[in-house]
Amino acid sequence: MSFFSLPHFPPADSSAEHRRRDYQIAGFTFVTTTICLTMDGFAPQFMQYVLALFGWLFLFAWLRGECKYVRTQVAVAVTFALIGEYFASVYMKGYIYRFGNVPAYVPAGHGLVYLTAVALGRSGLFQRYARRIAVFVVAACGSWAAWGLSGNTRLDVIGAVLFIVFLGYLFKGRSPMVYLGAFFITSWLEIVGTSAGTWAWAEIDPASHLPQGNPPSGVAAWYCLVDAVAIAGAGPVLQLFSKTALVLQRQRA
Repeated sequence: MSFFSLPHFPPADSSAEHRRRDYQIAGFTFVTTTICLTMDGFAPQFMQYVLALFGWLFLFAWLRGECKYVRTQVAVAVTFALIGEYFASVYMKGYIYRFGNVPAYVPAGHGLVYLTAVALGRSGLFQRYARRIAVFVVAACGSWAAWGLSGNTRLDVIGAVLFIVFLGYLFKGRSPMVYLGAFFITSWLEIVGTSAGTWAWAEIDPASHLPQGNPPSGVAAWYCLVDAVAIAGAGPVLQLFSKTALVLQRQRA
């Protein structure tokens, strides 16, 4: 089966509604991510709590316009990503934030990033030009991975491995449109965050002992994992809450 006939992509040049809200969410997250991560690169640590306050306010405001299923996906994504942050950064030291902690704004930030990936993936632009965008993403990420292996910069073997993992998500995963959206927002925030000095990736990955870039070229694959867990976990979580509510309702009756 050729790339252009993959059934889990929207049909070529399919018509889709252009909802202004989807582009507003994406534009908002790209701008605020740039401001937040740049500011955290030089501001005192207490500013992280100020950024967290605004992050949660904005996240809840955007979620008010989403359905229950998407809100649950965001909640699962935030929970899983936060656990991953403490394991990968604080415990494993795969990357380290400027103050050696997990900044207070990170959970809300993960929620906004996931919501942005969803908004981009369902947008009329991505639905209509899915295959063309996928070609661009594969070419861009592949070129980035090749550059990391070229020796012209810090050696990035982990990036190449993650690029292959990302391709697996994109071509075999349940929600390729979300993964395409994740590539754009996560690559951007990683470039901004590492350039500002907000965090830095270890030269040697502590788990595999392979060299990695700052950031690794295929870093979007990690965020695809978060997306995959959110997509897979939202249904069971909603069912659990529904059953719990039903049991409580019967007990009150």
